[in-house]
Amino acid sequence: MKPNILLITTDQQHWNTIGAFNQEIHTPNLDRLVREGTAFDRAYCPNPTCTPSRASIITGKYPSQHGAWSIGTKLSEEEHTIGEDFMREGYKTALIGKAHFQPLQSTEEHRSLEAYPILQNLDFWKAFNDVFYGFEEVELARNHTNEAHVGQHYALWMEEKGCANWRDFFVPPTGNMDRSKRYKWAIPEKYHYNPWIGERTCAKLNKYHENGDNFFLWASFFDPHPPYLVPEPWDEMYDPDGLTVPKYVPGEHKKNPPHFQMTQETNPDFSMYKETPYGNIGFHSHAGVSEQAKRKNMAVYYGMISMVDKYVGKILDRLDELGLTENTIVVFTTDHGHLFGQHGLHDKGGFHYEDLLKLPFVVRFPGIVPAGRVSHAMQSLVDLGPTLLQLAGIRSSHPMAGKDQSGVWKGTEKQVRDHVICEYRNQPTKVHQKTYIDERYKLTVYYNQGYGELFDLCNDPHELCNLWDDEDYKDTKANVMMKYVWAELGKEILPMPRIAGA
Repeated sequence: MKPNILLITTDQQHWNTIGAFNQEIHTPNLDRLVREGTAFDRAYCPNPTCTPSRASIITGKYPSQHGAWSIGTKLSEEEHTIGEDFMREGYKTALIGKAHFQPLQSTEEHRSLEAYPILQNLDFWKAFNDVFYGFEEVELARNHTNEAHVGQHYALWMEEKGCANWRDFFVPPTGNMDRSKRYKWAIPEKYHYNPWIGERTCAKLNKYHENGDNFFLWASFFDPHPPYLVPEPWDEMYDPDGLTVPKYVPGEHKKNPPHFQMTQETNPDFSMYKETPYGNIGFHSHAGVSEQAKRKNMAVYYGMISMVDKYVGKILDRLDELGLTENTIVVFTTDHGHLFGQHGLHDKGGFHYEDLLKLPFVVRFPGIVPAGRVSHAMQSLVDLGPTLLQLAGIRSSHPMAGKDQSGVWKGTEKQVRDHVICEYRNQPTKVHQKTYIDERYKLTVYYNQGYGELFDLCNDPHELCNLWDDEDYKDTKANVMMKYVWAELGKEILPMPRIAGA
């Protein structure tokens, strides 16, 4: 019997935000997945921003290979995706929620369906039935919390539910919500996008069950991506004074590349890093965030995660009700991590700390993937494609860079990776870095720069001491650098086998 695939993702969720491993947060449904499956504590994104990382999930390639190298770019429709492989084998494929495979602006050369004005042409989306990157059916949205980008299928759903005044809950120019409102979102929970994703995902499961279809279904939640905003009672679920807030260690950026220290200045000038009209994520001052604000931000961030957990639970319950649990592979993860005060930083950007690169990652497949297990085997989101296809007994028609982790997931192999690579590129040349991580060391190199980072994750797990220029680690740096070069060579894709001598 062919297995079903249910991929559940959040957006920008820190790796240590599952209640099973962090007693300060309440996530009973994610905890259930941890009890019933295997949690991987060394899972990484291939890029700490949305579009590149999400495109890697469906292509099995790194951003430098699939072409969507930054947010504000698009994944070419010519790129092969795993959804196409599943469709070829008779699977039904669907994506509910966030795609972000395309940018908010469109040009004649690079057209985007996730761009203005078509983003908010509700008649267009009501009639939309094209295959989208290997998904036969999509129901999409583009906004995080109250952003003006609201539209597509989510706006249609709100109207169908009787929320005629939905624009009151979103900021201008789309809506009329006061931009200064923080933390408590006035939108009633029943009109929030979490119940939309939960309800529509369950509806797909109902249909697949009724028709006896195998499926590859992606439930793609938007939270806890900032702004920190969530309906009541979730905004008050956590006491800010009861949380362990990350601390900045004075002087910790002294040996780091210059952009780290600049974030701690009041009015830094990052113009030297800009070579296009579009700015760099995180390249601004991170100073001046009060202790009270850090605590409240963290409390609401946790509340956003707990709210998502509620609707993850509804999806898992529907699998049970339909008798689909035993034959469905469930993968829970996120597209990249988050900074909420660690190292004096907030949100994301070119700061390749574990907080930003590591992911929560749990796999459940009853009777196949061991239950209640924590694995230290390295995982990358580029591995999802080849692994899910292998577990479904499907051979991809196109080569991928990711590794088949099926043996590791099943517990029959200890590991198939001894390293991961994370890429980040926000400008053609001025902001371009890559990170190599193995069992012990993390090395980050920057294009055309002599500076870099080397951290000993065993002796310095909080990454406070950059060893890049430490003479005592000169040989170590050279050794890790050579491993990184080999890793870059090793991830090159061969489009076809060699079939002749000449």
